Amino acid sequence: MNDNKNNAAQDRIQALLDRQDILDCVTRYCRAVDRFDREMLLSVYHEDAIDDHGSFCGGREAFADWALAYHREHQLSHHHMIFNHSVELDGDQAHAETYWLFFGENRIKPDTLAVGRYIDRFEKRDGRWAIAERVCVSESVNQIEAVDLPAAFRTVQMGNANSSRDRDDVSYQRPLRTRQR
Repeated sequence: MNDNKNNAAQDRIQALLDRQDILDCVTRYCRAVDRFDREMLLSVYHEDAIDDHGSFCGGREAFADWALAYHREHQLSHHHMIFNHSVELDGDQAHAETYWLFFGENRIKPDTLAVGRYIDRFEKRDGRWAIAERVCVSESVNQIEAVDLPAAFRTVQMGNANSSRDRDDVSYQRPLRTRQR
């Protein structure tokens, strides 16, 4: 009887670990695109993965080139945010649905606010969960106007850290140091 309880507990623990690895992968995708970190972006996909983003459908290398070039050309800044996340585990495969919100501070105004879902098929290969296939479903794309902030506000409120779309961003600083140190 104890062996059955131990096995059931171990199975539940493994399922939690698998779900967390999958969520970490989706989160890493958002960070990689927003920071133009190509290496990190490639790491969320298996080498033979396909991403169907609507206006692009292809392999991970071509997707990374397309996505990063698109954001570099069209946005001054952009943020991929994720919310509801569900996963169905099926052995070494998993099916995930993740709701997303995208904000783009566009080079040509107005700015963009869009919502949709990532529908992913993950595979666990050699102990690593990564995307095997993705369909990015865009469900609403809207325009928003930027607020005209005084320069002094921008200096005080937005000048405390280096925000950049590369590895110079404060999020890569190790160890993190505040302005007082």
